[in-house]
Amino acid sequence: MFNIDKRTMYIVLGLILLINVLTGGRSLEGMIYALPGVIIAMTFHEFAHAYVATKLGDDTPRIQGRLNLNPLSHIDPIGMICLIVVGFGWGRPVEITPRNFDGKYSISKAEAMVAAAGPIMNFILAFVFLIIFKIAEINIGQVTTQTYIILKILGGIVSINVGLGVFNLIPIHPLDGAKILNHFIGYRAKEWLLNNQYILTIILFIVVYYTNVMAYLINYVLNGMSWLVDLIFGLFI
Repeated sequence: MFNIDKRTMYIVLGLILLINVLTGGRSLEGMIYALPGVIIAMTFHEFAHAYVATKLGDDTPRIQGRLNLNPLSHIDPIGMICLIVVGFGWGRPVEITPRNFDGKYSISKAEAMVAAAGPIMNFILAFVFLIIFKIAEINIGQVTTQTYIILKILGGIVSINVGLGVFNLIPIHPLDGAKILNHFIGYRAKEWLLNNQYILTIILFIVVYYTNVMAYLINYVLNGMSWLVDLIFGLFI
């Protein structure tokens, strides 16, 4: 997004990490528990993009080795550190070639479908792991160190997937939400968003980092999922 070399980015992220740990913003223990969730969320998110693009006729992701669930194929180191340390991040973008789509849908609709696949996958994962979390919580008797770690990791997988899904639906370039929005807006609006993408991205980072907007949205989705899972458990268990 910006012309900043990786060494500078790592230094900045290292300082943020140190500040977060020293000030208690994010504990080292919490970041360790978050790591499995980050890997799962990013891997499946990017795989979903690649899978849907391939199904729509574009073989670019397959050729570039993105049609798999190997985390090394999908994780961006800086984006992963950001997600662990700051609370939002990104994976390696899946490249697509729109002219390769099979023509069943318009190009803008096909691009929107590819973009939406990532967040949808994150929400599906969050829902599945929330069910697993509830089952584990019900069946765990005495809480031991091992069971505590299991619940923390499962809870982390749920919250990180919800967070990544919600964050990527924000309609600002280069997030998936912008590609989805492009299908529904006119040329002038697209041009305005493109011309102002850098300032909008800076504003986004400031809003996400210094306000509770993202936390509110994530909690809203989590509460909705929890209500639905509790309803399912109430009916069948």
